[in-house]
Amino acid sequence: MASDAEVLEENRKVRRLQIVVDLVTNLLWQSDDMPADEAAGLIATTRQFALKLFPDKEQTYDLIYQSRFRRLMAEKYRLALDLNLRSEVSPKNYHRM
Repeated sequence: MASDAEVLEENRKVRRLQIVVDLVTNLLWQSDDMPADEAAGLIATTRQFALKLFPDKEQTYDLIYQSRFRRLMAEKYRLALDLNLRSEVSPKNYHRM
């Protein structure tokens, strides 16, 4: 069983990730002139940040946050992720719908 300190640290990391994801999501929605490749770069950086906090939780990140970013990119930039590629988001993985 995890100690109180471990639980607090885990909660702190989760909250930190939530804040970063929310900030990136808001920035992408509010930026009228941000190019799609720059947005994809921010998403990729966010993913790297998450995997540094939680190295063994790649699938969890993809299920929770990657789907949110895919929807955002599809709605804002009318882009779709090529699902034949890995789930990593990078500018080269996007194409116009």
